[in-house]
Amino acid sequence: MKNIHIIVLSLVIISCQNQGKMEIQKAKQVSIDSMKQVSADSMTAEFEKQKVIDSMQIEMAKVVTQKEVVVVNHQAAATTTTTTTKKKGWSGAAKGAVIGAGVGAVTGAIISKKKGQGAIIGGLAGAGVGAGTGAIIDGSKK
Repeated sequence: MKNIHIIVLSLVIISCQNQGKMEIQKAKQVSIDSMKQVSADSMTAEFEKQKVIDSMQIEMAKVVTQKEVVVVNHQAAATTTTTTTKKKGWSGAAKGAVIGAGVGAVTGAIISKKKGQGAIIGGLAGAGVGAGTGAIIDGSKK
């Protein structure tokens, strides 16, 4: 009788161990499946982001095109044609130089004991730094 109890007890222990291994295997499979799903979801999100970026670039290309206006004045024996094009704005270097000169002049006047001399030196230094910074920004935009 003891032998039967020992055999039954050992069968119960073995079956419990197998059950635990099967549960661990199922848990691993569930983790792998969820990782695959997250990966697929992130790829979908990346495709959507790229789609938005592409559509924005197309719209920007449409906006960038310039229009040329031709005005024709008819007079007695002479015809005059006037063409107007869009004016270019200031370059980044020019804007930087003007802003730097203003800030430098004000700072130099405040800091220096000789207000006029400090404003001139500060303005020149600020203009140089501003023009350099603007040129760097212009270069990075291209």
